Amino acid sequence: MKSWTSRPVPELRGSMPGIKLFDTARGMVTDVERCTEQSMYVCGITPYDATHMGHAASYVAFDLLNRAWRDSGQKVLYVQNVTDVDDPLLERATATGVDWRDLAASQIELFRSDMEALNVLAPDRYVGAVESIGDIVPAVEKLITDGLAYRVDGTGGEPDGDVYYDVEAAGKRSDAADAWSLGEISGLGEAEMLELFAERGGDPGRAGKRQALDPLLWRVARDGEPSWPGGTLGPGRPGWHIECTVIAQKYLPAPFCVQGGGSDLIFPHHEMGAGHAYSLTGVPLAHHYAHAGMVGLDGEKMSKSKGNLVLVSELRFAGEDPAAIRLAILANHYRADWSWTDQGFTDAKERLTRWRAAVDRAPEGSAAGLVAAMRTELSNDLNAPGAIDAIDAWAAAALEGVQATSATDVALAGDAINALLGVEL
Repeated sequence: MKSWTSRPVPELRGSMPGIKLFDTARGMVTDVERCTEQSMYVCGITPYDATHMGHAASYVAFDLLNRAWRDSGQKVLYVQNVTDVDDPLLERATATGVDWRDLAASQIELFRSDMEALNVLAPDRYVGAVESIGDIVPAVEKLITDGLAYRVDGTGGEPDGDVYYDVEAAGKRSDAADAWSLGEISGLGEAEMLELFAERGGDPGRAGKRQALDPLLWRVARDGEPSWPGGTLGPGRPGWHIECTVIAQKYLPAPFCVQGGGSDLIFPHHEMGAGHAYSLTGVPLAHHYAHAGMVGLDGEKMSKSKGNLVLVSELRFAGEDPAAIRLAILANHYRADWSWTDQGFTDAKERLTRWRAAVDRAPEGSAAGLVAAMRTELSNDLNAPGAIDAIDAWAAAALEGVQATSATDVALAGDAINALLGVEL
C-alpha cells in the first residue's frame, strides 16, 4: 500500500542529546538506546471515518520522535499498518450502503492527505491488513501447532472454527526474564482488563473460550462478510492484534525499538500483540512502549460514537492553516489527556503569526541558542510545550526593539522550528 509524500526536513548543525521517553511497561521515563538505525511501529487507522484530532495528535507525537532521532544522526525505520478489514469498517459500510472496499479506499486517501498537510513524515512501510493475510495465516497455524491457540465450536448460530489465543498457556510457556505474561505492558488487574476488553473489541462472553480474555486470531467466514483463504484454518479473516504483530515482525527488527500509539491501545491491543510476538518467536516485540494521551472536545471525550469529532479535513477544507492545527496539538504534552477548544486553536493561530514575524527579524547570533533550547526540551520525553515556550521567549525578544537581523539566523531559526517541531513558517 502506498504511503504519502514527506516534505524535506532541513538538516541542522549539531545533534539532539540522548533521548529519554516514558515507557508505559516500565512506568517511568527511560533512556532510549542509541543505535545506527532506530525502529518504530505506530498502529494505524481503521479506515471507516475521517481523521479526527485524537488520531492526528497520536501521529504528530510519534512524528516528534522520528524527527528527534533523525536530528541525532540516527536513521529511522518506521512502519505503520492500516486495519483495512474489521468489524467497525464493515458495520459502517453496511449502515451507509457503501461497498466496504470503497469506504476503506476513500478514508485511507483522506488520511494520507491529512498527514501530508500536517507535515507528518511518512512511514517507510505502510501496510494493510488485507495484503498481510498471507503472512498472518501461517502465524496463526503455528500458534495452534504450538498449543497456544485453539478452535472454538460454534454456538448460537455461529460457525465452528473461530481461533483464539490462549493467554494462560502463553504466559506459562517460558520462565525467561524477558518472557511475556498478561499485564506486563498495561500493569492492569483482571477486573480492569475485563472491562476494557469488552469496550475495545473483545468478546469476553463468547461461549467455548478457555479464558474470557482470550483474543480472536482468526474469524472463520460468515455469510455476507468478506473472507480469504486460510489454509488449515479455513476461509475467514484475521483478528486485530495478530495483524499488527505479524506486520511488525516482517518489516522490523526483533525486538524493534518503540511500539507507539494512543493510550487506548495499551490494553488489549499492545498487551496482546506483545504476547503474540513472544509466542511466535521467543523474542519480545519491542524494547519500549510509548503512548499518546486522549483528546476531548471542550472537556468531553471525543469519540465517533458521540459524534463530537473535530476533523482535520474539515478544518483544512474551511481554509485553516495546517501548521496552526499542528501547533495547537503540540501545545499539549503528547502523554497528556487534553481537550480541543476554540480558544486553544485561536492561540495557536496567533502564536504562528508571531513566530513568522519573529523569524523574519531573527536577531544576529540568537538562533543557535534557540536550537539548543529546543533540543534540550524535546530530548526530555518529547516536551513540545517546553520547546514552544523557548520559541515564544525567543520570538518576544526578536519582536521588541530594534536589533541587527542576520540572514543566517533567519534561516536557522525557521529551519529548526520546521525540522524539530514540523511547523513550517
